[in-house]
Amino acid sequence: MQGMRANWLVKILSVLVISSGFLATATTAATDDERRSTLDDQTALAVTIYNQDLALIKDRRKVILPKGESRLAIRDVSAQIRSETALLKSLKNAASLRVLEQNFDFDLLSPQSLLNHYVGEDIRVARTNSATGKETIERARVLSNNNGLVLQYGDRIETGAGGRLIFDTLPGRLRDRPTLVTHLHSATNGPRELELSYLSGGLSWRADYIAELNGDDTLLDLQGWVTLTNQSGTRYPNSKLQLVAGDLNRVTESVRRRNGAKEMMMAMSADNAVAEEALFEYHLYTVPRATTLENNQTKQVALLAAARVPVRKQLLLAGSGYYYRGQYGDLGQKQKIAVLVEFDNDKASHLGMPLPKGVVRVYKQDQSGHAQFVGEDQIDHTPKQRPVKLKLGNSFDVTADRLQTDYKKRNASGRYSHASETAYKITLYNAKSTAVVVTVRENLPGDWKILDENQRHKKIAAHQAQWQVEVPAAGQTDLTYRVLSRY
Repeated sequence: MQGMRANWLVKILSVLVISSGFLATATTAATDDERRSTLDDQTALAVTIYNQDLALIKDRRKVILPKGESRLAIRDVSAQIRSETALLKSLKNAASLRVLEQNFDFDLLSPQSLLNHYVGEDIRVARTNSATGKETIERARVLSNNNGLVLQYGDRIETGAGGRLIFDTLPGRLRDRPTLVTHLHSATNGPRELELSYLSGGLSWRADYIAELNGDDTLLDLQGWVTLTNQSGTRYPNSKLQLVAGDLNRVTESVRRRNGAKEMMMAMSADNAVAEEALFEYHLYTVPRATTLENNQTKQVALLAAARVPVRKQLLLAGSGYYYRGQYGDLGQKQKIAVLVEFDNDKASHLGMPLPKGVVRVYKQDQSGHAQFVGEDQIDHTPKQRPVKLKLGNSFDVTADRLQTDYKKRNASGRYSHASETAYKITLYNAKSTAVVVTVRENLPGDWKILDENQRHKKIAAHQAQWQVEVPAAGQTDLTYRVLSRY
């Protein structure tokens, strides 16, 4: 019994020795003559994230460089770094440091990549006899690792290992972390503070808004949050974080993407709302406190908070242009009527801040005081002094029937090839206990003229006529009109 325990102890110790030696090799440089810089050397970090899966990283590190040529391996850069954008410079006496060459090593250490690098080379295979417990080690050459492992022993070829694989060394091109290797020439010897700046994919942000309507849909409280996502393959500790909102022109390219589990971290304090400023033709938002972005993490920070924002609610029935190009008769019963809310982005409405594009989710309290979700909409970048309009859904209690009551072809003359006279009856139904006003908006083709109507219309655009129709509680209202269209 003691002998078996001794054997197991020897095996465990040997595994630990091999593993510790292997890990030590993995964390050392790819070549013995290069110097390494880790996050321990970092003195400052700034991350600027754009809306389009793009970020600008500025990473400052203090390193010691010899005079003359040397190789510096900068570890823990983004795994999605655009290496062609990397710029390494000395913050003092910049002319005394020149970058001769740089390489981004993104082939990271894994069992698969290790085997791929050993194709054509020898490894050792350790196998344990299940009956005796005795372990034997045999050398084999890796012939292929494509869709399965193929090994060549002295007298045979086998697929699959059937045991532990032992590698003598770590291939120099494999790294355990994404690493930018630079070949430098320094005119002086000693400590240097370097700044590495580069563009990277895998970092993104968006704005999310939460609005709560009051009882009569005349006011809302609005909160805005910045949602940050880091899937770049590395972490950014204690970084100065800035966000750029706007549509930048970019050259289309293929960008590597990584999928990973997302961890949600909430930093919900309106007192820490971001500061905003204009930047070129965009807007820059600065998070007031340093923050850490972990890899595969989603984090939220406060963007804005506004209370009692005046809001306008609208019920909209929108027609289609094809209604006026032929004879149809019944055009539909129980047609949907859209529900929209609109508010102004100005100081009078307790706002007046450029709003980045994002999703606005709207809630309203029920009779028992619980907030219920009533719809959401996507808004585009919205500058100050511009209104925000949200479509939240379709009304349940307010519907419409649309009927074409007449259609006549008319003689087209001059520059027109078609002319018709059509008449319509739109019946609006209201099942609510209060009266409502429905906006009826029709898209009319060509050169048009309203010949007759029971309610007065307003021409709001070249091809649009609009009516404001009041519908009584638990009642209905008819809108009738006749139009001449020439096109």
